[in-house]
Amino acid sequence: MIPKKTNIVIMAGGVGSRLWPNSSADKPKQFLDLLETGKTLIRETVDRFKNTFPIENIYIFTNETYRTHTQEAIPELHPQQIICEPHRNNTAPCIAYATFKFFFQDPQSSIAIFPADHFIADTNAFLKAVENALSFSQNNNAITTIGIAPTRADTGYGYIKFQAHTNTIYKVEKFVEKPSLEIAQKYIESNEYLWNAGIFIASAQTLVEAYQQLCPDIYALFYQGKESYNTEKEREFIQKNYSKAPNVSFDYAIAEKSNHFFTIPCNCGWSDLGTWNSLYEVSPKQEQQNVHNALKYFITDSKRNIIRINPHKKLVLKGLNDYIIVDTDDALLIYPKNEEQEIKNVSQKI
Repeated sequence: MIPKKTNIVIMAGGVGSRLWPNSSADKPKQFLDLLETGKTLIRETVDRFKNTFPIENIYIFTNETYRTHTQEAIPELHPQQIICEPHRNNTAPCIAYATFKFFFQDPQSSIAIFPADHFIADTNAFLKAVENALSFSQNNNAITTIGIAPTRADTGYGYIKFQAHTNTIYKVEKFVEKPSLEIAQKYIESNEYLWNAGIFIASAQTLVEAYQQLCPDIYALFYQGKESYNTEKEREFIQKNYSKAPNVSFDYAIAEKSNHFFTIPCNCGWSDLGTWNSLYEVSPKQEQQNVHNALKYFITDSKRNIIRINPHKKLVLKGLNDYIIVDTDDALLIYPKNEEQEIKNVSQKI
């Protein structure tokens, strides 16, 4: 059963630099219609929840730079439901901010934290796992993560090693950073690992205790604002203090240190859409297993490419396999798919 008071926290402050040049600091991937469905990724994410949870319980945590983008993407949200961070300090401070805000609103409430830009093919299976995680976390001193059943040895994801607890909920033994291909293959063969989707669900009380025990510097910083949260003084406190938080992920600050983490495996057709290869995987394939958006094209002897151009341009391609081709107003990217992990660094250099 879903706890009566559950706050949905959607984190939407990332840049999505591995999907350059489509995704950029000016307009990152969560505000793009990457799947060409007529909806941005953040719109898809909010729509996934709004029939199960009251719209007033859905909050977007994003960077101050993206306030206008967020308001335009989700106009039905009250401005107070768009929470803006003045600095990018990774996910541990962002989740701490949400934790203390909702704890001082209602210590017994639950918090469910999700990225804004992931793809979910089976919404029903996903929401069922979320409901189970909320119920378990509310009744136990636990932080529960939705672990994704892996479909391949992928070096772009973190992994969760689990051990038996019940038939549907498993104790997390450890979190593992992005492995080499050889190690990832061993993880898949062992059937003891899930992909880490960056989804965390717990009671506000449990999260506050986790920060107090495992990350006391962030705890002390955000606890100072206890008289400010949910008042007109909150923004002033955050503007003054947020930049003092260490730049650290929630995984490193809390998850990898905690003995109270559980996971629920979920097979819901998930992808983080973090790279061109992940976008290729979930996109409908055309002739010769290419993915492209051209209305007029002539493609020969070219396989398994992903191509994004102005759809009204004519596309002519011959003799190219397994490439990323992206043409925007200010950049042209032609890059091997199997070397896509370099794109983030290349974009920063250029």
